[in-house]
Amino acid sequence: MIRGMSTPHRIALLLIAHGSRRAEANADLSHVADELRDRGRYPIVQVSFLELAEPNIEAGGVLCVDAGATDVILLPYFLSPGKHVVEDLTAARDRLSERFPVVRFMLAEPLGRHPLILDVLEQRAREVE
Repeated sequence: MIRGMSTPHRIALLLIAHGSRRAEANADLSHVADELRDRGRYPIVQVSFLELAEPNIEAGGVLCVDAGATDVILLPYFLSPGKHVVEDLTAARDRLSERFPVVRFMLAEPLGRHPLILDVLEQRAREVE
């Protein structure tokens, strides 16, 4: 690398769900990851789970770094900022930051109060009317 030249940022999404013993429930997260990847803004989109499924959050973070990420957005697939988001995901982010000090790990907000959630809820209600 030429001195003074900076490495371009390569942002990864680490999509995080709770995890389930039901494979089809975990497969939903893989579908979401595939769709996000296909949109093209984030070429690295990795799934991970808090518990009950693999990879766990830290292993998912390692996969992002191994794929060349310089920045990793931990993206909770959770509705509200409960214990898991506030405590568990924050702790996982901090552990990843300690393990990879040259990579920036950022924790995004959960889905909960985003206005588009209301649109989805109304659509689901209309589907069964």
